[in-house]
Amino acid sequence: MPNFTNVTEFTLLGLTCRQELQVLFFVVFLAVYMITLLGNIGMIILISISPQLQSPMYFFLSHLSFVDVCFSSNVTPKMLENLLSEIKTISYVGCLVQCYFFIALVHVEVYILAVMAFDRYMAICNPLLYGCKMSRTVCVQLISVPYVYGFSVSLICTLWTYGLYFCGNFEINHFYCADPPLIKIACGGVHIKEITMIVIAGINFTYSLSVILISYTLIVVAVLRMRSADGRRKAFSTCGSHLMAVSMFYGTLIFMYLRRPTEESVEQGKMVAVFYTTVIPMLNPMIYSLRNKDVKEAVNKAITKTYMRQ
Repeated sequence: MPNFTNVTEFTLLGLTCRQELQVLFFVVFLAVYMITLLGNIGMIILISISPQLQSPMYFFLSHLSFVDVCFSSNVTPKMLENLLSEIKTISYVGCLVQCYFFIALVHVEVYILAVMAFDRYMAICNPLLYGCKMSRTVCVQLISVPYVYGFSVSLICTLWTYGLYFCGNFEINHFYCADPPLIKIACGGVHIKEITMIVIAGINFTYSLSVILISYTLIVVAVLRMRSADGRRKAFSTCGSHLMAVSMFYGTLIFMYLRRPTEESVEQGKMVAVFYTTVIPMLNPMIYSLRNKDVKEAVNKAITKTYMRQ
């Protein structure tokens, strides 16, 4: 039988052990984190104060920005702390808490992206019924499901992570607590955790992605039937930003989680994780603002009002 050891804390090996690179990474990721906070919080405030952004699409976008802020804040502050600290540790409880919020927020985000795809389907394929079908009450109900489901599933997944046993190796080859590197260093409870991680991730990614693909298939069919070239262009432009966000987020997560954890996959996943924990939350508000005429007009009006008040 393995000699299981009581765990009090883990050591996070981070992105690199080279001191000169750690300082550089600190500056870069601090800048990325500040831009992420400013961009997403700014998007939430803009949507709340702008009358022209009071449609269901922007209601869901504000929640996507909120989740991006939480997602980045769950990982980045601890990563920044460890980049400048000689003792790069995280407590066992802190590790489980980080795992819990990470898994929860991933599930919330994938289903918010699915809800946003459904919203685009209703707007383009059923424009006459859109106002009554996507009422405020319906939108609140639709956005509540990802939160309730995501945090409930995460509790179950975290309990399985709690079921992992360790035999003396407490060094996590990552910059935050994630399931694949934890499984790699565990010496007990690994099999059930591996199976459940792949099954739950596979089911949820497949189901949410199916909603998106079906919605956009129906959207493409409806757009191709439009006689107006201007109408087709406008319909595709409203979907382009969302499709870009979906492609980036799902692509990186599938690469990270739908594989059995090995030394090579953990090392590759660490590089990919940098992208979806820090870069994607920063890019999302840029993608939706730079490609969206309504958002740009709302920004201009907000700046004009602020300037006139001064």
